[in-house]
Amino acid sequence: MSANAVGTLGLIAGNGRFPFLLLEAARAQGLRVVVAAIREETDPEMDERARGDAGVAVYWMSLGELSKLIETFQREGVTRAVMAGQVKHKQIFSSIRPDWRLAKLLLNLRTRNTDMLLGAVAKVLEDEGIELLSSTSFLEPMLAPAGVLTARLPDESERADMEYGLLVARGIAGFDLGQTVVVAAGACVAVEAMEGTDATIARAGAIFKTLEGDESTLTRRLTVVKVAKPNQDLRFDVPVVGVPTIAAMRAAGATCLCVEAGRTLLFDREAMVAAADAAGIAIVGDAKKPAEG
Repeated sequence: MSANAVGTLGLIAGNGRFPFLLLEAARAQGLRVVVAAIREETDPEMDERARGDAGVAVYWMSLGELSKLIETFQREGVTRAVMAGQVKHKQIFSSIRPDWRLAKLLLNLRTRNTDMLLGAVAKVLEDEGIELLSSTSFLEPMLAPAGVLTARLPDESERADMEYGLLVARGIAGFDLGQTVVVAAGACVAVEAMEGTDATIARAGAIFKTLEGDESTLTRRLTVVKVAKPNQDLRFDVPVVGVPTIAAMRAAGATCLCVEAGRTLLFDREAMVAAADAAGIAIVGDAKKPAEG
């Protein structure tokens, strides 16, 4: 069934602007939206956005309250839902106080990584009559197109770093270690773990600052590569870049950004490209599929 066929949509909101963009897209399609706002993550602005809008209901709950989430959606007649907005990886495994239902789920996990946990949550929701949809079904126009998006094209050195970065990033993404790498002169400077893309970029910049004044084979030109996981589940994990990504790159001395076309959301695309052009940063949407096997 298409997204348009859903009369009431549940929105599980994490942090950032993603939940607000999805809320707007769903309301534009005439859907009633029931928001499950995560107390530790969702911007308090969510209450203001919903105030006075009869088509939006907001319920605040903590990250570990899986039973409350299910009961709220069932009471509101939600049979289909989306997850939008980041929930920090370290938050998931260090800060939550799980209710009995989530505690039972955690005990049964073979591997305690984000994909395994969210996949298990999705299965529990499905068993309770709530289907998780891909958030990209509402935001397809925001997916990165193939090709160069900026005025400046990447040079030969940056293209070589992109190719190497794609190889490394897809390797680590396959192990759910992270989805971003930062490369310079054919060397991997930083690999994303739990800290997130922007923090990874900042760490790469900090590493280069320690080399200033020292002899080094690395030039101070960083290329950032962000990919989707090989079997990315777009129901609850969509790669996202935006204006803050460009700001982080500018501060770190990065000059090129490569993302996967068709599998990465670009937030505020016009503003993002304008910021990149002003900083002399090239942005590329890579359309090549990773090799199988």
